[in-house]
Amino acid sequence: MTGPSQLVLGLSHRPALGREDFLVAASNAEAVAWLDRWPDWPATALALHGPAGSGKSHLAQVWRRRSGAAEAAGQGPLDPPALAASGAVVLDLGDAPAPAAERLVLHLYNLLAERRGHLLLIGREPPARWPIRLADLRSRLTTAPAVALLPPDDELRAAVMVKLFADRQLRVEAEVVSYLLQRLDRSFAAIGTAVAALDVAALAERRPITVPLARAVLARLTQPELEF
Repeated sequence: MTGPSQLVLGLSHRPALGREDFLVAASNAEAVAWLDRWPDWPATALALHGPAGSGKSHLAQVWRRRSGAAEAAGQGPLDPPALAASGAVVLDLGDAPAPAAERLVLHLYNLLAERRGHLLLIGREPPARWPIRLADLRSRLTTAPAVALLPPDDELRAAVMVKLFADRQLRVEAEVVSYLLQRLDRSFAAIGTAVAALDVAALAERRPITVPLARAVLARLTQPELEF
């Protein structure tokens, strides 16, 4: 592309993460209903699973704010007593807890169960598919309710895209949204990547976000060897 460009600073973008900002649709309604049901859960733990960018982290943050939960990652260091002191914990396990952390996760589960607290697990797959070696932990997690975030339909994808642009104080025409939806993977992660790239390109080139700009940005995203 030709034309003047300007220096783009690497400023962080902070998305809106309130309950009112989460868009409810058929693909996520069951998960939303489960979290709204808290603290009336039938078990200590609830597992929320789905692909990257499906909205797990957003929902988990909504629940964390409501419940006052602590949060941790199952791939990093865990302090079960400190976490359990809050009475509620969000634990992001990714694909599964790290083998070295399994006993710590079990200890955390047991502490929360004793205190009638709750553990929200988030991961890409349901616990039944996690390669957990510790039998006691496996039995506890695989019997916990597991709810999936399903692939979004086009209506939800469009709404999420418009929201992500709005989070960045950007307005785009409907034709741009339609163009992108027809060409992006059916995931929130792909939408987020495209919105961020368009934001950077529009600022750098001092251009509005149009279909021609979207076409050029998508070409760059699919051919990363080209200069961005």
